[in-house]
Amino acid sequence: MARPLNVTEKLIESHLVDGELTAGEEIGIKIDQTLTQDATGTLVMLELEAMDLDNAKTDVSCQYVDHNLLQTDFKNPDDHLFLKSAADRFGIWYSRPGNGVSHPVHTEHFATPGKTLAGSDSHTPASGCMGMFALGAGGLDVAFAIAGEPMYLKMPKVLGVKLTGNLPDWVSAKDVVLEMLRRYDVKGARGFVIEYYGPGLDQLSTMDRHVIANMGTEMGATTTVFPSDNEVKRFLKEQHREEDWVELVADEGATYDKHEEIVLDEVEPLIALPSSPGNVVPVREVEGREIYQSYIGSSANPSYRDFWITSEIVKGRRISDEVSFDVNPTSRQIIENMVKNGVMLNLVQSGARIHQAGCNGCIGMGQAPASGRNSLRTVPRNFPDRSGTKEDSVYLCSPETATASALTGKITDPRDLEDLYDMSYPKFEQPEEVIINREMLLEPSSNGEKKEIVKGPNISTLPDFDELSDFNVPVLLKMGDNISTDEILRAGADVLPFRSNIPEISKFSFTVIDENFYDRAQEAKDSSGGHIVVAGENYAQGSSREHAAIAPRYLGQKAAIAKSYARIGWQNLINFGIAPLEFENPDDYDGIEQGDVLKTENIRQQLKNGKRVIVKNVTKGTEFNTVHTLSDRQLQALLNGGIINTFKKKKSA
Repeated sequence: MARPLNVTEKLIESHLVDGELTAGEEIGIKIDQTLTQDATGTLVMLELEAMDLDNAKTDVSCQYVDHNLLQTDFKNPDDHLFLKSAADRFGIWYSRPGNGVSHPVHTEHFATPGKTLAGSDSHTPASGCMGMFALGAGGLDVAFAIAGEPMYLKMPKVLGVKLTGNLPDWVSAKDVVLEMLRRYDVKGARGFVIEYYGPGLDQLSTMDRHVIANMGTEMGATTTVFPSDNEVKRFLKEQHREEDWVELVADEGATYDKHEEIVLDEVEPLIALPSSPGNVVPVREVEGREIYQSYIGSSANPSYRDFWITSEIVKGRRISDEVSFDVNPTSRQIIENMVKNGVMLNLVQSGARIHQAGCNGCIGMGQAPASGRNSLRTVPRNFPDRSGTKEDSVYLCSPETATASALTGKITDPRDLEDLYDMSYPKFEQPEEVIINREMLLEPSSNGEKKEIVKGPNISTLPDFDELSDFNVPVLLKMGDNISTDEILRAGADVLPFRSNIPEISKFSFTVIDENFYDRAQEAKDSSGGHIVVAGENYAQGSSREHAAIAPRYLGQKAAIAKSYARIGWQNLINFGIAPLEFENPDDYDGIEQGDVLKTENIRQQLKNGKRVIVKNVTKGTEFNTVHTLSDRQLQALLNGGIINTFKKKKSA
């Protein structure tokens, strides 16, 4: 008799095409759906063009335009036209600018229980709320999934989180995931899928689960999974998609590799301090600090309920004169329901600033806070400079905490509103009828014609890269732990318009850490042929943007040497031919200084012979061992100089 399976194992087993369900071993799974957004999708479309793909091989693929909505010149609108034409060319749905953030829109209209999803956005696991196995990945991996290739990853362990009890008043789903971040920080769930179960699930709507699944990424988890139960059935019926529902729950007696339990009754309002999602404390510990901005919305709090609760708290009241109250609706459909039910009126009358449906301030595209002032946000991450303001001070919290603080002008525990304003906690109930809007989702043509792809002057071709070879180059940067992709290649209104122009976007590489990095990298490339970087634990955490690999590679980066890596960032380095080496002895990190020249001899043969590569510190006259954890498939891609070169070799053969 087969052993009982949890939901994660059922999803993987039903899609397994390569490998076995052994933790840590590489597996390949069939991908049913893909999600791309405009900050990463331009490269995906260029990659599909380079692959000469006829048509998407998935059940559903959708290209969203949600990140780069500011049209201050021709670059972003030109890319919107490019993406629309490319989506039609390759048989991909197109979500128009202003239709909303990819993750909630996908949940509303495409996410299906029992299916797999790969997205070129690190918060793609949000669709795990629907009983899906949803993976964030680099654009190249998603491009290959669109072409019908399996998605490869290391078989994860499963962290089972049992939810019991009932949420107190003024506490919501954001506080639940912040409680997880308080326990696990930004790297404690690496190598795990987080699977939630237990009677406490009855307290969480599908979109509440979306909040929790979205921010599992911030703990380093491979993805987050919820069962597909009667609540998911209710949600799909509300979205006029009841026929897509299938039940998917853990078998009786199913086990987990690691266990956790959250008693919902004990959860209190929590807040993540600058500048890390894992820096979580109770709101009580920091209440009273003055704020400049309170920001509602993003993929981490995207639901109608989140805007409704905000509007009920401010109804008949005015926000503080000292606060910019930014409300960022997450889909056109949600806006229509907000207007219909009076939510928008309450917000406007309170003094809120209403922005278009999209990522906006979450990705540094507008709504930047004032310098030296505190910003409370319901967004998923608060890495340095991500908001668009250098040396920013961004806190992460629930809509309840953000709204209470907007009223008082200082960080406020929302429970205090009962005394401050003689207010009872508003009890949310789902509307009897929900407006469904699919008009801005454009279905691709199905006549099989090869459509012309429209390219503006800012779109360049992908650069060619050489095969992996020995290096004798300087360490241009020595960094600490938890360096994020926002620090490697930042986002923002002045950077993201160059997402399809690698020579231009490379000028922003590592500028958050060193404003002179580009000039130093050019000098090293001319004198030594390139450079490497050294880092501590969990290097390249955060966003899945592959620009954080391809831009440094364009500037001559040969390798990174770190104590450990985040999953997606590690894979992106391999995809573009940068060797992701790890210190065999972590103490060797201390023996390297920025500026030291490091050298390898016969690196290709060393990699082929085993898991160890000897690196010589020419400056210090020492040497140390590094190791790698690449599969044979990844090793071949690295030796070829990246996955594109590997594809070209296979195609020519």
